[in-house]
Amino acid sequence: MSAAISLAAEPIFHVGSWEITNSLLTTWVVMAVIFIAVAIFRSKRLKKFPKGAQNLIETIVDFLFKNMNEVTGSTKKTLTFFPLVAGIFGFIILVNWFGLIPGVGSIGLHEIHEGKAIFVPLFRAGTADINTTLALAIVAVVATHIYGMKELGVGKHIGKFLVNPFKHSPILTGVGFLEMFGEISKIISFSFRLFGNIFAGEVLLIVVTGLVGYVAPVPFYFLELFVGFVQALVFAMLTLVFLTMSTAEQH
Repeated sequence: MSAAISLAAEPIFHVGSWEITNSLLTTWVVMAVIFIAVAIFRSKRLKKFPKGAQNLIETIVDFLFKNMNEVTGSTKKTLTFFPLVAGIFGFIILVNWFGLIPGVGSIGLHEIHEGKAIFVPLFRAGTADINTTLALAIVAVVATHIYGMKELGVGKHIGKFLVNPFKHSPILTGVGFLEMFGEISKIISFSFRLFGNIFAGEVLLIVVTGLVGYVAPVPFYFLELFVGFVQALVFAMLTLVFLTMSTAEQH
């Protein structure tokens, strides 16, 4: 890990006017790994009695499916939501764990800014960048509305938020507006929860490594592996809860 702590992701290079940051570069690498792994897995014939990588993947899928089914209470809904929720879980956990690979945060370039040499790491955990977590949060919340409109119909879904005060109680109209603000707060809480936990883990590892060397931080790496898993699972399960709520009939 690098000795420097920067809240914002550092730019590495530019493509025209587009600034490429170290967190974005890390995210691209993880995406490339996912695409390659999926391509390799799809090229192989699945075995009736799995072992090795197939057994591991089926165990993960089974774990996610069972937990999702407990939340939705409906196998049909679980099958509908599974690609999105499992995709979010897999992407976030890989991005979280990639940030713990030795060299991420410690391999980079020294640049001169205002006469001072500043170290800029080449890679940085994607979820330690608020832009990444905000994008994930927007995708998750927008998806809840898409599924809600698909399941209940556009008018019925929007009617949860825009209640006609002349046909219903003004209190229900106020509740509808509160629901709209609640959707915005979901995006904020989603993005800052994930960003805060992963960035705090980066800071912890940097501080501990700087204070006591390279052996004592090892237990903290295992702790951060666990935190990365928990945060991915929490983000995915909360997305599932909101998906389930958005597709439920109002009473």
